Amino acid sequence: MKGVCSLFDGLVSPVSSIRDGGSARAAVMDGYGDDRGGFDRDRRGGGRPNRRNATDIGATYVHWMQNRRRNGRNARVFEAERPSASYVEDMLPPAARKGKAADSIPAKHLHSSLNKVRHPVNVVKWTPEGRRLLTASTSGEFTLWNGTGFNFETIMQAHDCAVRAVTYAHNDEWLLSADQDGFVKYWQTNFNNLKSFQAHADPVRDLAFAPTDSKFVTASDDASLKIFDFATSAEQSTLTGHQWDAKCVDWHPTKGLLVSGSKDHQVKLWDPRTGRCLTTLHGHKNTVSMAKFEPTNGVLLASCARDQTARVFDIRMMRDVFLLKGHDAEINSLVWHPIHSALLTTASGKGTMIHHLLNEQNPPSGTPATISPYDSQNPSEAPTQTIHPAHKTEFAHDYSIWSMDWHPLGHILATGSNDKVTRFWTRPRPGDDSYLNDRWHIGQSAAEAQGTWKKNEAQRQREEEEAEAEDEADGLVDQKMPSRGALLPGLPGLNAPMPAPFPDGTSTGGAQTSPNIPGFPPLPQGGPPIDLAKLLELSGGRLPPPGQLPGMPANFPPLPPGFQPPPGFPPLPPGLPGIGNTPTPTPPTNGANGGGMRRRAPLPSQEESLQEQMRQGRYTKAR
Repeated sequence: MKGVCSLFDGLVSPVSSIRDGGSARAAVMDGYGDDRGGFDRDRRGGGRPNRRNATDIGATYVHWMQNRRRNGRNARVFEAERPSASYVEDMLPPAARKGKAADSIPAKHLHSSLNKVRHPVNVVKWTPEGRRLLTASTSGEFTLWNGTGFNFETIMQAHDCAVRAVTYAHNDEWLLSADQDGFVKYWQTNFNNLKSFQAHADPVRDLAFAPTDSKFVTASDDASLKIFDFATSAEQSTLTGHQWDAKCVDWHPTKGLLVSGSKDHQVKLWDPRTGRCLTTLHGHKNTVSMAKFEPTNGVLLASCARDQTARVFDIRMMRDVFLLKGHDAEINSLVWHPIHSALLTTASGKGTMIHHLLNEQNPPSGTPATISPYDSQNPSEAPTQTIHPAHKTEFAHDYSIWSMDWHPLGHILATGSNDKVTRFWTRPRPGDDSYLNDRWHIGQSAAEAQGTWKKNEAQRQREEEEAEAEDEADGLVDQKMPSRGALLPGLPGLNAPMPAPFPDGTSTGGAQTSPNIPGFPPLPQGGPPIDLAKLLELSGGRLPPPGQLPGMPANFPPLPPGFQPPPGFPPLPPGLPGIGNTPTPTPPTNGANGGGMRRRAPLPSQEESLQEQMRQGRYTKAR
């Protein structure tokens, strides 16, 4: 084999050409050496390691095109892929195995992309050539991500409010977007905005192009569908029949047929020519979140609702043939695989993603298998078959998944969520089952306990910076609020809250004079007023004696020597025990030698202090 496949499992990027087959397998294995994915050679031998997960499906297509079976040849050319890492070079693109949908289940996480300023991601949509992923957020911004390295490319302000729907035309030349205010905008592939008009007075929840791209349809919260001419933006018809908000709409890939889902629990099929409702499909018991036609054959129709179920209808029989279970929360989005008509993916409000194979029932242990309606003698009368999950990613996102979209080649699935993250998923390598114990399947705490998930230093630092920013913002808010605690706890009259400011900007309404209390020096200005009535009430109508503070017992010991009152406390009167001999600081003098410098007062004499203690009965006996 001349070319080594770099694979679309997101772990090997550009590939070197190796002649020897055994060396090829070794080289591919070396390409998986880095846990982060990407090509990683010996640092000394050259080759720059790829720090991001990358995908390159081109080599798999080269392998398929060079070795596929020609007309008239019955011998099998491709070797069966087996669960061993050495078979990575035998991997084929989804288009080469249309009958094996299980090989394309995106069970492995590739990358998580986040904006610098994060907003919930409402829509994800691959560009028609698959080189970039377009995401639309509640801030009205379009963000483009690289489809190979998943790194940020550009961002633009597309709408003034939240973007609700985005779709590309079938000719890949136009893009339509709709927002919360009911506006629809036309975009070229270079994101040049050519037209904007208001289609509804209420939010537009979904829109879709006709197979010929000459018309498009919108669904709005005003419970109506509207069909517009694309060239003139003129409204051609209004489809009414839903009793509540219209949440979704889709146009059949080849026929003149519309489907819509509403908050009235109904799924309706419409004739776009006459605007008449053809039939109403019942089965859901809550708001229908999304309804989509199967894109390859156009025979099946899938719908999901907030009743925790999804249903698949056959439009030839006008009945539901499959009931999809496995979710324990409302289902908000679904997506068909672009190549495998039997692979359907649903996502819930808890961030869980489930992949269903319509040709495999996958019943849990103890549950008997049932017959598909297509295998019964009378398919139109056979009971609906229950389909259980083929694979379940329990912790794909932290919150509701609003949108999912497959890469046009069918090897990468992109998801956008209310947790403000865009994630990329793909199939695992042959023989790789490590994804079963990653944080997306068993949760972050369990994965950290098993050692399968480690936060890098950059992520930890980013979270710390965000926490510091939040703390700083909270601190600024707290600074604007009045103090809730006491100014001086334990002292009556000083634990009242700060008064509200007066119109003149002061806290007391201008210059206020404080009353003088006998035996106390004047109170300082600028602080909160003292409740004199409270002081008199606690002291029995008279001021406390010297040396006794309010609220203290009579036998309370004297204050210690050198006691200094707390800042802002009124100066204490002279004569209090323990501080009576403490001289007060002298004010600064402007003498000849001082020059305005502050001088320290003389310290108390040790002899005078000893005599004071002996008068109190201490130190009377010589040692």
